[in-house]
Amino acid sequence: MNKLAIRMTVAIAALLIGGAALAVVAPADVGSADVTRATLQNGLRVVIVRDRLAPVVTTEINYLAGSDEVPDAFPGTAHAVEHMMFRGSPGLSKDQLAAVAANMGGAFNADTTQSVTQYYFVAPTQDLSVALHLESLRMRGLDVAPAEWAKERGAIEQEVSRDLSNPSYKFYEQLQAQLFTGTPYAHTPLGTRPSFDKTTAKLLKGFYDTWYAPNNAILVIAGDVDPAAALDQVKAEFGGIAPRPIPARPAFHFQPVSAKTVRLPTDSPYGSVYVAWRMPGLQSPQYATSLVLSQALGSQRAALYGMGMDGTALFGGFFDEPMPKAGAGMAVGIFPRGGNPQPVLARMQAILQEAATKGIDPALVDAAKRNAIAALEFQKNSVDGLANAWSQALAFQGLHSPDEIKHSIEAVTPQEVNALARATFDPSRAVTAILTPESSGKPVAGKGFGGAESFASSPDKAVSLPSWAATAFARLNVPPSTLAPVSYVLPNGLKVIVQPESISNTVQVFGRIKTNEDMQAPPGEEGVANVLDSLFPFGTTSLDRLQFQRALDAISARESAGSSFSLAVPSTSFAAGMKLLADNELHPALPSRAFSIVQRQQVGLVAGQIQSPDFLWQLGLDKALLPAGDPQLRYAKPQGVMSLTLAKVQGYYARTFRPDMTTIVIVGKVSPAAAKQVVEQTFGAWRSDGPRPRVDYGAVPPNGVGRLYVPDHSATQDSVQMTQTIDVTRDDPVRFALNVGNQVLGGGFYASRLYHDLRDKTGLVYTVGTAFSLGKHRSTYTVSFGADPDKIAAARAIIARDLAQMQHEPVSAADLARAKGILLRQIPLGESSFDAIGGQLLELAAEDKPLDELTIAGRHYLRLTAAQVEDAYAHHVRPEGFVTAVKGPAPK
Repeated sequence: MNKLAIRMTVAIAALLIGGAALAVVAPADVGSADVTRATLQNGLRVVIVRDRLAPVVTTEINYLAGSDEVPDAFPGTAHAVEHMMFRGSPGLSKDQLAAVAANMGGAFNADTTQSVTQYYFVAPTQDLSVALHLESLRMRGLDVAPAEWAKERGAIEQEVSRDLSNPSYKFYEQLQAQLFTGTPYAHTPLGTRPSFDKTTAKLLKGFYDTWYAPNNAILVIAGDVDPAAALDQVKAEFGGIAPRPIPARPAFHFQPVSAKTVRLPTDSPYGSVYVAWRMPGLQSPQYATSLVLSQALGSQRAALYGMGMDGTALFGGFFDEPMPKAGAGMAVGIFPRGGNPQPVLARMQAILQEAATKGIDPALVDAAKRNAIAALEFQKNSVDGLANAWSQALAFQGLHSPDEIKHSIEAVTPQEVNALARATFDPSRAVTAILTPESSGKPVAGKGFGGAESFASSPDKAVSLPSWAATAFARLNVPPSTLAPVSYVLPNGLKVIVQPESISNTVQVFGRIKTNEDMQAPPGEEGVANVLDSLFPFGTTSLDRLQFQRALDAISARESAGSSFSLAVPSTSFAAGMKLLADNELHPALPSRAFSIVQRQQVGLVAGQIQSPDFLWQLGLDKALLPAGDPQLRYAKPQGVMSLTLAKVQGYYARTFRPDMTTIVIVGKVSPAAAKQVVEQTFGAWRSDGPRPRVDYGAVPPNGVGRLYVPDHSATQDSVQMTQTIDVTRDDPVRFALNVGNQVLGGGFYASRLYHDLRDKTGLVYTVGTAFSLGKHRSTYTVSFGADPDKIAAARAIIARDLAQMQHEPVSAADLARAKGILLRQIPLGESSFDAIGGQLLELAAEDKPLDELTIAGRHYLRLTAAQVEDAYAHHVRPEGFVTAVKGPAPK
């Protein structure tokens, strides 16, 4: 138990009498007919938000306990309990939990923060009852056997190693300790390996019993649900769970911050400078002012961002990391590998000092307020994003709804922003970090990782689903799509796809020009595409960059231009936003002074990149997979970028930016007819010269077996990627069988075969992923994982064994049904946000596939047999045919 004095909350005592499932239903917000609220008699708060975007639902159960409430010397206790919540409860084994969650096909995970531990499902609406029953079982009780904790300890320690391999995380740890010394925020929620070594199952069970109670939780449900029916299900599942007395929470007594400078090496291709201060938290009366201040300082019209535009830095900006009681505001500046960070630091300090003494430009404050308010409307464009917004408002901010902060933002004045800047940006209270790139060494050929290890195949018994879950998953069908896109092609060859949605008063635009520098740039001009893309933020031939950004701010729009481009805009300003997007895309300024700045920046970036472990890791892998001279092996070098001229960049733009290679997808509150008219007005005059270019890589022969090791001195855990070329392309019918098999091996979180064998049974890895990357003419298959150096050989052996089993044994009926169910349920999940809809339609159009391709694929999945999956793996995957690339400490 926590050593802080524990006081019982008097208000909870009354709840201990009885446990009836009655609910007090509160009226919804004014103008929010789709919001239903209730508080069950046991204290569980429930909010149901109806969102008709797609037949998808998100459930988020927020327990109001995190790393703030952990016992002394055990900082990762809440994080460890989060892990154990996936290892079973009375009446539900860990294998059943994994199988049930996997069968729903969506996202199923959790995260631990300082004050809240959150568990969430994203699933088809038809599975709401399953998700609620599963969460009610976990609230009723938790199995925390010492043997199970011993297994999970290995996985959580792998997670700790992974995060500690990230220099930015190391800085974050030190930043927390310096800004919040003497408070629960002084440590992160992650935990430490030494403390986990001392953690017992009894301690974890005690934490669960203390804090995991209905009267200490908030349940948020968002999606296409009947609110009344959903509330009835909540009452039935959770109403009978007894409340518990909740201890007093730890007090926060913030002390003055002392200045400190942290210097760390990094494996990044560039260096970073951070200057951080403590700022108001989410529950502070000053939070809205802090939010506006942060957004004003981070504006593309502000001086910090300007550092990247005038050549002082590669990039500059400002962001905040708020927690309930306090937060951190950070200015960031990026410098090239081998560069001097001091001029960047000095400029950042001068900018913040000027903000403190002279105040913030009122125009930036006004723009920040309007953009922050507009962002509230964009939250509605995602089912899970909407659930997150409500959880954030209720569980983290202590608000009544996400919109409640709107009034606070509207009330913020420039004088309040300036007062907060004066109070905050005191140099004697700044925590500074300089992360400097360093070389870890060149790649070396691998000679084997840890010697030979073998694992006899001993598959577990088939998991028997509980009856309530088996009934829900008994029938497989292809879910109907809610999309009805309207597509057409302009006379200039531009593809346009419109998907009307009325869930919010916004429109989002997604665009892509099919280009490939490796196939289109002349020899010696490698890097020209990045230089070109970096020039678009400098404005257009009619508006300089500040005028252009000012025009975007005036309509609360976000825009990006280049070979991939986008626009997010209130629906009332759709035409104005498209006009700005087209002006930037078709008439970029490409100014000569900006070219000189960007060229120097790219030289610095490239010089660091080609020495970074990540780049050497990927390049070494590509060289082992592809024949010598393959265009995919081309990469930019400093001398090549330095030899570029503005004329060469302009020529590359003229050759590659073509309407007949472009697709635009429009999603939101706009009719197809209105969208077509606007696109014709803004993009209709765009023209192409000459025949369409070839941009797809050609076919390649099978790779040889190889091993590669890339040192990374900043890492404490190895990152491992096992890749092979395969002879299946994106249009090959056998892809459907491979996709089903991929779900058996790597899909469904805990229920997947590799996850079960590598994490659950052995604790060798924290995560493992599998992926087919299918191209028009060439494709690869990859298995990736993170592990300690002495565990790589064992993990590789299990992967090879499981792949061989896929080739020689048919998958079980349960595994086949689960894999099909995951793929089929992913169809509606791919329609549950504007981003998902836009990305899906853009990808299908780019590959010249029908826009209902996922429904077509679903029909194929339904017909597949276990024998077809076995045959596909037997003929197209080579268990011993991988190139294995390891990055990190030397394998043992």
